[in-house]
Amino acid sequence: MYCPCMGRFGNQADHFLGSLAFAKMLNRTLAVPPWIVYRHHAPPYTNVHVPYSEFFQLEALSAYHRVVSLEAFMEQLAPKHWPPGQRSAYCFETAAQRSADKKSCPMKDGNPFGPFWDYVGVEFDKSVLFGGISFGAYHQHQWMKKFPPSEHPVLAMPGAPAQFPVIEEHLGLQRYVVWSDGMVKEGEEHIAAQLSRPYVGIHLRIGIDWQNACKMLQSGDAGPHFMASPQCVGYNRQTALPLTITMCLPDLSEIRRALKLWVRKTSARSIYIATDSESHSREIEKLFKGKVKVVTLQPDSAQMDLYILGQADHFIGNCVSSFSAFVKRERDIHGRPSSFFGMDKPGKVKKEEL
Repeated sequence: MYCPCMGRFGNQADHFLGSLAFAKMLNRTLAVPPWIVYRHHAPPYTNVHVPYSEFFQLEALSAYHRVVSLEAFMEQLAPKHWPPGQRSAYCFETAAQRSADKKSCPMKDGNPFGPFWDYVGVEFDKSVLFGGISFGAYHQHQWMKKFPPSEHPVLAMPGAPAQFPVIEEHLGLQRYVVWSDGMVKEGEEHIAAQLSRPYVGIHLRIGIDWQNACKMLQSGDAGPHFMASPQCVGYNRQTALPLTITMCLPDLSEIRRALKLWVRKTSARSIYIATDSESHSREIEKLFKGKVKVVTLQPDSAQMDLYILGQADHFIGNCVSSFSAFVKRERDIHGRPSSFFGMDKPGKVKKEEL
C-alpha cells in the first residue's frame, strides 16, 4: 500500500500503473488507494479522497493481478492481518533523513501525506528503512529476500513504488484501467447532448503554473525528457527527439494550425476543449466561422474531461502533460488516433522546427 502523494490525477495514474506492476513482480496483493483530488478552489476547500471504483472498475484490474481497495483492506483485513501496534512504515534511508530523529519514515509529514493516512485511519508504530534498491525488475530478488511476506505481511510506503513518468514496459497496463459504469453513462450523455460526431478533442495545458514549468525548456534547465514528454519524443534518452517550446506551451497560432489540420482531416463537426485555464473557445469559433460547434464543459471532475477526450474521433494533446498522457495511452489501447501540439505525427517533429 502507498500514498498517491505526487501531483494531481495524471501523475497519480502514471504511478498507479507502475505500482500495479511492482505488486505483481513481488506477487503481493495491491491495496488500491483512493485518488487524491485537490479541491482548494471549491467546497470543501481541501483534499478529497475518492475511492478508485468511483471512476474505474476495481474488478477489471484482477485480470492482471490481485487487488483489494485500500478502504476494504482496512475495514475487513487489517484488524486481523495488520493490527494496530504492528504497523510498520517502509521507506528509503534518504527519506528518513527528513524526519527529526533521522531514522523514521516521514509518513505523515505535511500535505497530502498527513490527511491521506488520517483518511485511511493508520498510525505507524515503527519504521523499516532500505537503500541501494530500486522498484525495477532488476531488484526483484532483493525485495523478495529482504522482505518475505511471512515476516513483512504489509509493505506500507510513503509514496508509490514506481517511476514517473510511467516506464515504457508498463504503458499496456492501461488496458486494465476501465471506466466505471457511472462514468461511461454520464460521459456518453454529455457527448450525445453537446457534441456532433465526428469531433476533435483537445487538451490545453496553458495555465500560469505550466507557463513557469515550460520556461525551464527555454532556459535549458530541462532537456527532451521533461515530465511526460517521453510519450512523444521517445523513451530512449540517446535517440530522443528535440522537445520544443511549442510542444510544451502551444500559442494561439499553433492551436489554430493544429485544429485547422485535424478538423479538415476528420471532417469534424464539433470540437471539445479540456483546459486548465483559458479555453480560447471564442477565437476557435471565429476560426471556423461558426460552422464547427465548440464545446468546453469545465466539469466538476477532471475525469469527465478525460473520458470525453478518450472517445473523440481525433485527440490533440500536450506532449509534456501526464493528463494528456492518460488519454493517449487509453486511445492507443483502443486504436484511436492522437497527435500533439507541435507534433502531428507522434515520433516525428514538424520539419520547420528542426
